[in-house]
Amino acid sequence: MAAVPQVRIPATYIRGGTSKGVFFRLEDLPERAQVPGPARDSLLLRVIGSPDPYGKQTDGMGGATSSTSKTVILSRSAQPDHDVDYLFGQVSIDAAFVDWSGNCGNLSASVGPFAILSGLVDPSKIPENGTAVIRIWQANIKKTIVAHVPITDGVPQETGDFELDGVTFPAAEVQLAFMDPAEEDEGAMFPTGNVVDELEVPEVGTFKVTLINAGIPTIFLNAEDIGYKGTELQDDINSDPEALARFETIRAHGAIKMGLIKDVSEAVTRQHTPKVAYVAPPASYQASSGKQIDAADIDLLVRALSMGKLHHAMMGTAAVSIGTAAVIPGTLVNLAAGGGDRDAVVFGHPSGTLRVGAQAELDGNEWTVKQVTMSRSQRILMEGFVRVPGDSF
Repeated sequence: MAAVPQVRIPATYIRGGTSKGVFFRLEDLPERAQVPGPARDSLLLRVIGSPDPYGKQTDGMGGATSSTSKTVILSRSAQPDHDVDYLFGQVSIDAAFVDWSGNCGNLSASVGPFAILSGLVDPSKIPENGTAVIRIWQANIKKTIVAHVPITDGVPQETGDFELDGVTFPAAEVQLAFMDPAEEDEGAMFPTGNVVDELEVPEVGTFKVTLINAGIPTIFLNAEDIGYKGTELQDDINSDPEALARFETIRAHGAIKMGLIKDVSEAVTRQHTPKVAYVAPPASYQASSGKQIDAADIDLLVRALSMGKLHHAMMGTAAVSIGTAAVIPGTLVNLAAGGGDRDAVVFGHPSGTLRVGAQAELDGNEWTVKQVTMSRSQRILMEGFVRVPGDSF
């Protein structure tokens, strides 16, 4: 068998929020991977080390979790009044596919800094010291994200004292605003037109749910309806195959009710969306780090699953959904937080707490959300080249 040389591709490995991913400039990808299609997907799968039947991604850059099996492609924006186009690919761990159906809210925090350092942003927008306001076009969902990137001595600041639960070390704070996060089609924020629905799941049960398209399509359930308290940590759920199977069945049927798929069999090729999460009123618990979370310091509890497993903290896009649903009276999220009007929510997740703000308005009979805001941190971990076998894409 003839040896095939490896291809060397410029890449940067970055932590954004509670996720990690491999970042590329579009122009640095091999020509056949610069356009959507099988070549691009095959390349990214090989970079990350998927599909891996062992579930470890040992022969790639992935970290064997949904939070660390991610890729990002950036280019100068083709959209008016935007600086950079951001395309996100969620790479399956054990199957040969890349899910392009949604955004990664956590990695969104790294897009602005990487774009600046990669020469994709007009230098006139970058102060010597201060804050660079970067307008990002999220190409997967066709939405705008505004990143407020701290700048020191002309480059993005990465170190600092901002602490983000789920991340071990402090870093610089990046403020994000997700603009008009709901779907633009009439009534699409709530695809059924209701803030609460009954979801019938054959052989599992019938549940109250809030189905919402904001940030990322999400199915919210009440914790008590599915036998949980809302204080569970990862191992409580992820060590129970039957529980994971139930959640996946609920997710598949919720996706049908949301109009995202037509048959449950399609859910296996759409693992990234929708998310499924459950909520509960405030309660004290010990986070996975050992930190004590006091019920008095939070508005509600939320646990969310990503790519078939309970997330160790909270996906950024799911946090957008939580913030949106929390400020709209009558949703399960709003009711778990005590109901009524609000413009922000602090929720407890397995690693700690997170505050999300939202601006919602009632326009006739339809709710609209102008923006959802939160703070994350980010840091470049490694930069240089990633190598893949030349015959792998």
